[in-house]
Amino acid sequence: MKIRRVLYFFLEVFVKVLVVNAGSSSLKFTMFNMSDQSVLCKGLVERIGLKSPRFIYQRCGEAPTEEVLSIVNHNGAMQAVCYKLIDPEQGVLKNLTEVEAIGHRVVHGGERFTKAVKIDKTVKDGIRQCAALAPLHNPPNLEGIEACEGFFPGVPGVAVFDTAFHQSMQPEAYLYALPRNLYNKLSIRKYGFHGTSHKYVYYEGCRFLGLDPETARVLVCHLGNGSSITAVKGGKVLDTSMGMTPLMGLVMGTRCGVLDAGVVLHLIKNGYTVDEVDVILNKKSGLQGVSGVSSDMRDIEAARLKGNTDAQEAFDLFVHRLLVYIGGYHLLLGGAEAILFTGGIGENSVLSRQAIVSALEAYGCELDEEANQKRQINCVISKPGSKLVAAIIPTNEELMIAQEAMELI
Repeated sequence: MKIRRVLYFFLEVFVKVLVVNAGSSSLKFTMFNMSDQSVLCKGLVERIGLKSPRFIYQRCGEAPTEEVLSIVNHNGAMQAVCYKLIDPEQGVLKNLTEVEAIGHRVVHGGERFTKAVKIDKTVKDGIRQCAALAPLHNPPNLEGIEACEGFFPGVPGVAVFDTAFHQSMQPEAYLYALPRNLYNKLSIRKYGFHGTSHKYVYYEGCRFLGLDPETARVLVCHLGNGSSITAVKGGKVLDTSMGMTPLMGLVMGTRCGVLDAGVVLHLIKNGYTVDEVDVILNKKSGLQGVSGVSSDMRDIEAARLKGNTDAQEAFDLFVHRLLVYIGGYHLLLGGAEAILFTGGIGENSVLSRQAIVSALEAYGCELDEEANQKRQINCVISKPGSKLVAAIIPTNEELMIAQEAMELI
């Protein structure tokens, strides 16, 4: 083990890792210097293939720059990124050959991929096969991979799957009570998402709180426009709230979360098409649908403070649903030692955390009102002596991907 750590240290000193997250019309990237895990630069190409694509770029310690480019596909977006990385004035590399590894976010790995893997033809074929489970995400993820292969020939690529961390769930957690043949033939089961974030926050939370990651019992709450909660024990996921798709579980920005399946049937029987139901559940529900105000928790909080009852009910529903999951997962863990908040809402919403933690006194968690005013930093927000410790742990999925890539090269 000591030899491995020494070798890993020397590898870190010389390795620059590029992390790429390719979406349907965007490409997000971060360049890391793994000697100290610092960010050299980061950026986003958005509106790929649409009118007026934008390229936002920021070198460490400098203000971001923005320009409009003519970019029609992910290959063109990657070309723009490469030019910027070696730009004499704004770049961070002398040559693209300085990049030693590329970590790629891939949304769905199904049951096939239970951990990060080096990318080869077989892996790419597997990502294509999993596209049926994530048709909006896996294809552009793959486009990003293939674009990088063209601009960084011979540089090892590593696929890091959002679903991988959750594959330690046991059948009682991931199976649905449906006919067995639907699982066998169509792979219908719970997969869970936000896995890279949950994994990072679990291990960073254990480090920050002094918990042993081999035995710790932790609730990780990734709360944002997409929200999920995971029960983790000793680094293994016991259960997570998202299901076969990210629609399941908590109330989200525009997604409904848990829903009686009979509602779907009722809508279809009343003349709604499958596509219309899809749009309702994924894009018109959640905080947006209940409040009629916004999908953004900041707008919900502002509206409820002005007396908007619909916004109040949306806020209360968000908190209530999360508390129901916290109670169940606390029991599964045999009593959680810590509850960690991350994501846009988890890291920034003082009012949301206040409502949630104040309800956890039955578990021996008392809110520290002053500490709870902090945002986006590692911070304990429960009072000293609390049996259940509550803390903010900002997520860093990009760093987690870079670390996973390092482990494999």
